[in-house]
Amino acid sequence: MDQLQTDSAVEIRQGEELDLLKLEPYLAGKIEGFGKIVQIKQFPGGFSNLTYLIESEAKEYVLRRAPFGANIKSAHDMGREFKALSTIQNHYKAAPRVEFFCEDETIIGTSFYLMEKVNGVILRAKNAKKYNLETKKWQHLSEILIDNLAKLHQIDIYETGLINLGKPEGYVDRQVDGWLSRYSKSKTDEIIEMDLVANWLMNNKPRQQNFSFIHNDYKYDNVVFDENLTEIKAVLDWEMATVGDPLMDLGAVLAYWCQKEDGDFAKSMNITWFDGNLNRKEVLQRYAQKTGIDVTDILFYFVFGLYKNATIVQQIYARWKAGLTKDPRFEGLIVGVIELSNMANAAILKKSIY
Repeated sequence: MDQLQTDSAVEIRQGEELDLLKLEPYLAGKIEGFGKIVQIKQFPGGFSNLTYLIESEAKEYVLRRAPFGANIKSAHDMGREFKALSTIQNHYKAAPRVEFFCEDETIIGTSFYLMEKVNGVILRAKNAKKYNLETKKWQHLSEILIDNLAKLHQIDIYETGLINLGKPEGYVDRQVDGWLSRYSKSKTDEIIEMDLVANWLMNNKPRQQNFSFIHNDYKYDNVVFDENLTEIKAVLDWEMATVGDPLMDLGAVLAYWCQKEDGDFAKSMNITWFDGNLNRKEVLQRYAQKTGIDVTDILFYFVFGLYKNATIVQQIYARWKAGLTKDPRFEGLIVGVIELSNMANAAILKKSIY
């Protein structure tokens, strides 16, 4: 079972260290019995916000902060992420509990928040071949992954007050406009496929159907399972959570939901192509059955999800190319932008997500 333990924190990447001399007294003053910091390590997974393990004399915590060199505050708003988790944690058992938010940027150079550390299993693509899971187990995991998303979308946003975390009216329009702008600002190479997808999205916006609270980055490696892989203990990385069209969330899930025939970059982002996992068609059918939501226009949401993923990859690559990060994982990411935009164009031509 050692291979199925949660991500191990490692030594902090060069240039991403935290100021211990400022952080330790600050946390000691905020948390009763905190004591001294025994060690600080970094969780290596993820390409966006940075996540650290803070081990004090009393307890382990997780610290979340924006990446170094990021100049898109709306995409790395720690206060917004903290507020979303603070509200949702009383209505959704898979939301980890947060401790407090620090807006004082003089402590570590940016705002951050502290949350509980949830122990369990995170299934990441880079380790998937080591798991040696049976097809029935993969089927079960993929089913509960989709069922858990459906539960999130069925929470009453008015009764819980979640409606105050976003402006659902016009959500699709704002998302399309916003992500097209983000790509334009981070563009480094001429990729005609990205332009073709952008034009198609502008001309094919569907009529919005429903409002719900959405995660916006829901996938295997943002979920913590229990040791026996029978249930979901926590959903992580709520940085893009808001109130909006649930099909945007589903489209994002499907954009990550790679299949065997998809390209190498897409398959490096998820483990859904392993035998036993539901395919995209089955995911769509199960979600529709669980929620009762009309998924007729899913092609638009799927294509948008791919475009958004490609833009996120582009933003990270642009930071690396500008020398704002030294993380070697980012050097070849332009290949991902090309592959994902090709995948989106193929879906448009087929008029199908599968």
